[in-house]
Amino acid sequence: MSNSISRRGFVKSAVAGGAMAYAGTALAQARRDIRVVVWDEQQKEQKQAYENFLGNAIADHLRGCKGLAVRSVTFHDPDQGLSDDVVNNCDVMIWWSHYPTNGKIKPELTAKLLNRIKQGAMSLVTLHSAHWSDPFVEAMRYRTIEDALAGLDAEQRKAAVITYITPERFAVPKRTDPLTPSVRKTTGSDGKLHIEITLPCCVFPAFRADGKPSHLTTLKPDHPLAKGLPEKWEINQTEMYDEPFHVPKPDETVFEERWDRGEHFRSGHVWKIGKGRVVYFRPGHEIFPVYKQEYPLRVMENACRWLGPIALATA
Repeated sequence: MSNSISRRGFVKSAVAGGAMAYAGTALAQARRDIRVVVWDEQQKEQKQAYENFLGNAIADHLRGCKGLAVRSVTFHDPDQGLSDDVVNNCDVMIWWSHYPTNGKIKPELTAKLLNRIKQGAMSLVTLHSAHWSDPFVEAMRYRTIEDALAGLDAEQRKAAVITYITPERFAVPKRTDPLTPSVRKTTGSDGKLHIEITLPCCVFPAFRADGKPSHLTTLKPDHPLAKGLPEKWEINQTEMYDEPFHVPKPDETVFEERWDRGEHFRSGHVWKIGKGRVVYFRPGHEIFPVYKQEYPLRVMENACRWLGPIALATA
């Protein structure tokens, strides 16, 4: 009898110990800092507005925010700043790039980043001219395909005849061009469902880098990205982008931006990409000190605090 009680007690102790260990691990995960990586190509033009590059200006600000563990990487680092050590230890990646590196990220590195996002292990915040960056373009293509095939089960997807049309990369559309992405579904003479998917070109028909101010409206004041922001605010100097933006319909649009000459742009989009998120925040230009201003930097902090726990929950 005593042996039976002893074994029962041992099992209970082992179960209790395992539960405590699991709880301790969960608590440690919940308490650890949000791991933020700021990726910046560091083009030389940034020196006109930033003494130590734009990405470092954002990273330096975020390092002063409690609960964030921040590192800054560049295109010139090993594996283009996307080594396993960087990507696997990142909850939120903030991405700035322009013409020198848009389109130059190795496909395997872009795929690694996108897989982490789809798994919910990290989220991506894409800034301004990074609308043409490889990670953002591939995320938008993925979301386009998922939207196009929504409502079809696995067998229907397998049976469908799917054709992809890829717009010319880095070509600016005319205002009169058809909006991308688009989807056309027909029943072919073979009786099968035919789906033609035109992928997004991830750009817009007009831009102007004259440094004129923009006027922002916070469309969703209760959204985590908008915490601490007024309903109306301004950016003193910025580049103009004008709609339409050729991207999939976002799940949320948090900000809208307007200029005195009549242009406007939806300036804060959010998409679900698998279990993760991709945010596009439009304000910027490498020669204007946008990321020395209070409100754009607050959006960066808000994004980290909102998106970081998504990755923590999947850890």
